[in-house]
Amino acid sequence: MISFDEALAHVRAVAQPLGKEVVAVSEAAGRVLAAPVIARISSPRSDVSAMDGYAVREADLAALPAQLGVVGESFAGSSWDGTVGSGQCARVFTGAPVPAGADRVVIQEDVRREDDVAIVERHPGNARHIRKQGGDFEQGDEVLPAGRLLDKRAIVAAAAADAAIVEVFTRPRVHILSTGDELAEPGTAAETPDAIPESVSLGVAALAAEWGAEVVGRTRLRDDLRAMEVAAAQAIVDADLVVVTGGASVGEKDFAKTMFEPAALDVIFAKVSIKPGKPVWLGRAGNALVMGLPGNPTSALVTGRLLLAPLLAGLAGQEVADALHWRSARLGSPLDACGARETFHRAQWIGDSVELLRFQDSGAQKALAEADVLIRQSAHSSALPLGSEVTILDF
Repeated sequence: MISFDEALAHVRAVAQPLGKEVVAVSEAAGRVLAAPVIARISSPRSDVSAMDGYAVREADLAALPAQLGVVGESFAGSSWDGTVGSGQCARVFTGAPVPAGADRVVIQEDVRREDDVAIVERHPGNARHIRKQGGDFEQGDEVLPAGRLLDKRAIVAAAAADAAIVEVFTRPRVHILSTGDELAEPGTAAETPDAIPESVSLGVAALAAEWGAEVVGRTRLRDDLRAMEVAAAQAIVDADLVVVTGGASVGEKDFAKTMFEPAALDVIFAKVSIKPGKPVWLGRAGNALVMGLPGNPTSALVTGRLLLAPLLAGLAGQEVADALHWRSARLGSPLDACGARETFHRAQWIGDSVELLRFQDSGAQKALAEADVLIRQSAHSSALPLGSEVTILDF
């Protein structure tokens, strides 16, 4: 059995990007750039007005009140191609190009309009209300670097650079196999004695999508080894990563690893000294990686957050560390001494501190929904009183 840090090192070693492809920027949300986005145009493309008002010459405001003839109008997307001369101004709207000859914009609240004359009675202050050409970025600038996750902010920047397409890393294809005779499709368990709603694969699928994967299949398997072998053989063809939930203990029907033996499963690690989630394992079968998660919901989601999320991040083109932003927080409740396994406690933010959930059972599901933080506690560490500083990870 290895430590969490050792398991993470194994994950880092295999979490390499799978390939590259070109996609439309409109379809690129959640992907990771494989090449930088280079601006095809400057932003702004010319000097533009930051406010609705009048484009004027600073020299014409030397003596006030100033009466300026309105000689044109400039709109965003429909500029005026004239020049503002001495004693003149042009009506201008937010985002519109500032006409030649003008060097400032007087906001409309500081101007009195009488027919074709704009009257400025008091000095409008120092602000010129002009966004300078290229003030955000110039044509040819690198707007986004390779490796950048295309979140909502980055999508805006890429589109602003006039990029219709972007080169991104291929999304890892994930097939989830849930095992156990007791499992039933949600909505049907009440009809069968001893049945349990199969909830874990749904949570794992959501986590996988959150970390850049394409879930290509989600299959519920009974504890029938031959049928499981057939499903495993197909899954390693269909997917880059197969995630198995349950069946990793020592029971007579625990076939999570056995079903991959015909594909010459190479186990990278078999158990990790953490609580919850000791049975988590990682291997390779055929051309696919295989990760086994515990069958208990909390154990599966905790180990998924700790090891599956970094694995998917790396496969999708991010750094493994991007999935594990550890930070400090203050305890809002005492923490007991830790046993022989490094422990990840479920907790939630209450005000400006984190409090442990009272129900820490590995099978918890209602309490799982209440947790938004994992508290990391080293093996054999002492108890900590309320107010102590702890290491946390967003859950």
